[in-house]
This record gives sequence, C-alpha cells and structure tokens, in this order.
Amino acid sequence: MEYKEYSGSSVNDLITDACQDLGVTSDRLDYVVVDEGSSGFLGLGAKNAVIKARIKSDENEADESTGSDEKPVSEAKESSAASSDHGRKSDEPVIPVKNPEKYEAEAVKFLEDVFAAMKMEASISTSFDLSENALNIEIKGDDMGVLIGKRGATLDSLQYLVSLVVNKESEQYIRVKVDTEDYRERRRATLENLAKNVSAKVKRTGRPYELESMNPYERRIIHSALQDNEYVYTYSEGEGNNRHIVVALKEGVKPTGDRGHYSGRGRKRY
Repeated sequence: MEYKEYSGSSVNDLITDACQDLGVTSDRLDYVVVDEGSSGFLGLGAKNAVIKARIKSDENEADESTGSDEKPVSEAKESSAASSDHGRKSDEPVIPVKNPEKYEAEAVKFLEDVFAAMKMEASISTSFDLSENALNIEIKGDDMGVLIGKRGATLDSLQYLVSLVVNKESEQYIRVKVDTEDYRERRRATLENLAKNVSAKVKRTGRPYELESMNPYERRIIHSALQDNEYVYTYSEGEGNNRHIVVALKEGVKPTGDRGHYSGRGRKRY
C-alpha cells in the first residue's frame, strides 16, 4: 500500500486522522514524519505538520486492501481508532508519572509568562489525575472570550503549547486539558445538540449532511453522540484542516418527511 500524505496542526492529530481515515488502530499504522510543523504563538504564524502514513504490512506480507481510500470510514471505526489517546493504545495500562507537581509548576510558569506578554491578568489552577496521566488546567479572569477565540481555536492552540512544554522531558505522555469558563463542556453540549438536530433532518429528508470542519476531538463527540442512532450513521471526509463529518441515512431506512422541502443538489453543508 502506498503512503498517503496528511497535513494539519500537529503530528499527534495527524496520527489520529490517519488511523481514522485508514480504519486502523495506532499499532497498525506505519507513518513517517515529514515536517513537525510550528505552532507559532497562540496560533499566529503557525506551520502545518505533515506525515505520510499507510497500514502496516503483516509479517507474511498479507493483502492490505482493508484500508482502501475509497471506502468511507464509519463512525464506529473512527471512534475506535481515535481512542488511542495520541500515541498510547487504549488497552495499555497507564504508568503514573513521577513528581506530577513538577509538570504542574512548568505549565503554570509557562502560562504566567504568556499572560504577562499579553498584559492579561488571570488566575491559574491545576489538578493532576494520575490514573490517566491527565493535567487539568482552569483559567479564570476578565474577558476570557479573547482567550477562547473563534470556536475555541486560541484555547486549543494554548493547550497544544502547554502540552509541548510538559511533555518535553516526560517519559510518559501527559494529556493536557486547558479550559476557561467551562468552555469545553459547553462546546460538547453544543455539538451533541447539533448532532441531534442534523440526524433528525437526515431522517426526515433522506439526504446526507456535511458538517463544518472540526478537529479530531470535536469529531469524536459527534460520532459518539450518534453511534447508537438507529436511523443514521456518520463518517469523515476531507484532509487535514478540511476534514469533516458526514451524517447519512442507514441502508434500508426510509425518510419520514417530504424530500421536496429542500432545494438544490447533492449534500447540504450544515
């Protein structure tokens, strides 16, 4: 199988995207980092990371046709592949990091320097979950909308930078979550509601709907919200920053409404 190129914000996200696209878990992915990219400063001046990936060959050089690029990835495959948690297999035991206070302090120091450069006053609180090697960071202050950015883009960039800082010398991967004003949970609720509304429209019209481009984390929320839906299924299309979810009617299910209610051809972009 030939290598396929992926481009996006980080190598970790690209590995997840490649697993989703090829329908395999991370241990079955053969990839080469072409460019690690650059995050810039809070997303400004960022350069995309680039990898080339393919399905690993079996020891007996068996056929690799299961990763065909022509076959849409179902939500079940994508959700399964995405569960590898940026490089750690979902079935691997978590080895707690030593001295988690050290990484908390590094994260706080980095954020304090960033906020000082931005002339922004904010309080930072942290907690560390050793069972998941997860560092949770909560930021409070005035005008946190600036910190969140459009659809959380600035907050995601900041989270990525903090992740680079704390994982620089850590032997175990530390998952970092940066949040403010409960944005992550509010965004989750918004996406779950979106999934519900779109699935109802697909059920009524019988037409597939393309959602806006989302990062891997947000796509997983949509997949998870609809994984048990008896009328629709989901899969992902597109490359890199243009990767998005399509919600479609399951085979054998008949639309419940008037398809003539919507005009236009092809899929409707929601």
